[in-house]
Amino acid sequence: MAWLLIDNSNTRTKFALGDDKHLTDWRGVIPTAEVSPEALAALLECVEYSAVIICSVVPNKAAVLKEFFEPHCPVHFLGQESPLGMGIDYPLPAQIGADRLANAAGVLTRHGAPAIIIDFGTAVTFDVISEQPAYCGGVIAPGLGAMSAYLPGKTALLPVIALEEPASAIGKSTEHAMQAGAVFGYRGLVKEIIARIRSELSGTPKIIATGGDAALIARGVSEIDVVDPDITLDGLRQVAARVFR
Repeated sequence: MAWLLIDNSNTRTKFALGDDKHLTDWRGVIPTAEVSPEALAALLECVEYSAVIICSVVPNKAAVLKEFFEPHCPVHFLGQESPLGMGIDYPLPAQIGADRLANAAGVLTRHGAPAIIIDFGTAVTFDVISEQPAYCGGVIAPGLGAMSAYLPGKTALLPVIALEEPASAIGKSTEHAMQAGAVFGYRGLVKEIIARIRSELSGTPKIIATGGDAALIARGVSEIDVVDPDITLDGLRQVAARVFR
């Protein structure tokens, strides 16, 4: 029977099933603010699984998940002591987000090392995997959504915009000008951080993008080698294979 894999992030909580070979086609999503026993029961009513592995960066929702699943089956919360398939070269490993560790666990068999994994979510995180391989640190910056929402919240006349490819760098309306600032500016941020990491890392890292805004940003960042939307969930699957074997 498959394992239930849960990525409990700030905006959305994503669910998948996997076994020791692959992820299945089933997926589920609950907005994180709406995670509750009732929502979980409705989503999983017809889903069969033998154990649950969770990476969570939302403590109050992690408590809801723990209370819901633990009476019924084995549950593992991914953390620094989980079998990741690599070492951790980081002074304070307890500070590494569980989602970042899941990304690291997924990268070796899917893409190899060294690697830089860029996860475009509520925050954008850059996680660096050395040749050894070992998780050796990274970068945290505001997510694209946070950047684009800041101006409407702090100004009287600037609107909320849709995040999409700008028609040009020279905006012909307020909305287009803001889109250009958000998307082109964000790509500049990503390129500069990649360049800085490369200058400090041995070898030639493969650069993998994942997360909600990955496809949009990657279209204009040639340094990104591949967009992999499943790396977090597959990292959970790989750790589950070691925990529940």
